Amino acid sequence: MQVRKANSGEIPRNLLALADPSEKSVNDYIERGICFLLEEGSKIKGVMVLLPTRPHTIEIVNIAVEEQYQDKGLGKYMLNEAFKIAKLEGYTIIEIGTGNSSLQQLFLYQKCGFRITGIDKDFFIKHYDSPIFENGIQCCDMIRLSKDL
Repeated sequence: MQVRKANSGEIPRNLLALADPSEKSVNDYIERGICFLLEEGSKIKGVMVLLPTRPHTIEIVNIAVEEQYQDKGLGKYMLNEAFKIAKLEGYTIIEIGTGNSSLQQLFLYQKCGFRITGIDKDFFIKHYDSPIFENGIQCCDMIRLSKDL
């Protein structure tokens, strides 16, 4: 299994949509960020987009694993690859955000060393056209997390 930088013509937008239903947001950060693919042979199993935000800081703005490959450690694998990529590029802080209703993601990120640094209240209400529900909870707030590299 390997993580490699994607060419612009091979970005799996349908996979990015699993983690972010806003086509507008996805288009925005694809233009400004760097997309990486998780592949095994010729099969794409996951995707992530890294976006430099401030000096020495990079954010994982999208990370997604194909549904049939979820719960097999691939998300954790991609996070660890993001840490390596960020360090090689000279970043000292990596950030990620997720919805208040994304319980599995919050668990994974904290297990991988991220710490909660803030909450963007009503982020998903203000910036998304349709309500998002996960785990029977409306996704309202963005939980921000950070990790020192």
